[in-house]
Amino acid sequence: MARKILFAVPAEVHLLDLSGPAHIFYEAREYGADIELHFISINKENKSISSAGLKFMGLLPFNQYQLTSKDFIFIPGMYFSTLLDKEFIADCQPFFKWLNVQNEKKVNICSICNSTFVLAESGVLNNKSCTTHWKRIAEFKEKYPGIDIKDNRLFVVDDNIYTSAGITSGIDLALYILEKKFSTSLAIDVAKEAVVYFRRSESDPQLSIYLQYRNHLNERIHKVQAFIIENIANPFTQLDIAESVHMSVRNLTRLFKKTTGITIHQYTEKLRLERALNLLAEKNKIEMVASECGFKSASQLQAMLRRYKKHLK
Repeated sequence: MARKILFAVPAEVHLLDLSGPAHIFYEAREYGADIELHFISINKENKSISSAGLKFMGLLPFNQYQLTSKDFIFIPGMYFSTLLDKEFIADCQPFFKWLNVQNEKKVNICSICNSTFVLAESGVLNNKSCTTHWKRIAEFKEKYPGIDIKDNRLFVVDDNIYTSAGITSGIDLALYILEKKFSTSLAIDVAKEAVVYFRRSESDPQLSIYLQYRNHLNERIHKVQAFIIENIANPFTQLDIAESVHMSVRNLTRLFKKTTGITIHQYTEKLRLERALNLLAEKNKIEMVASECGFKSASQLQAMLRRYKKHLK
């Protein structure tokens, strides 16, 4: 029997939250995975308008499906003020009751971005861990103090409940599900087809190191960061970096720490670790990964990975 994957389409839905994971499962079906895709409404209307203005018509009623523990329900994120609208929440009560029935049957329930708030309102997050978009973590903690929410996580899996940080993390979650429920080779094939170069895992942070520490206007430090990224596989010293921007090592180290909040060494380690995790997720051999990321040996990389895993606990 085909595995059903339902995408709920709420009012003001964010398009990429919906289309990103939906396309991943579409590609999996093209590769032969036994998957059915369905798009459902979460209220009485059989239509919806996205936050960008795109209209969806002919959505099917949520309660016409008989689901099992093999199946998945995805709820994409939406315009945040909609989630706080009492009328919207009241209109969703039948959907919430249906969702709880599915939860009792161990149907897999997935939220993308801020729709973690929808799961919380429905009650299916009781006694579960979760995450949401980094921008909404504090509001979630205040609104639902009894729910265990994790900071800076791409996605969190707790039994049959999957919650993700939003936007492209929905794609990461869909690929993760393909790997766990079908095969690693299928996930890799689909990632290549969708031109997803790095598949991120559950333990990866929401904000990539390539984006962190760049929220400044110092052009010299931007050049330093670019130099480190471009040469991450090669041995280099702080003198090499300083010479690339015509500074002394002393001035460079002082300015880098003042501008970014971390040292050059810490920044370089974070870059190497993130690249290593990405390459290891693609099933590359650890010796090759160590070489590609500028580690002196595989054992040095393994030691860093142990420290990283210990930090996560």
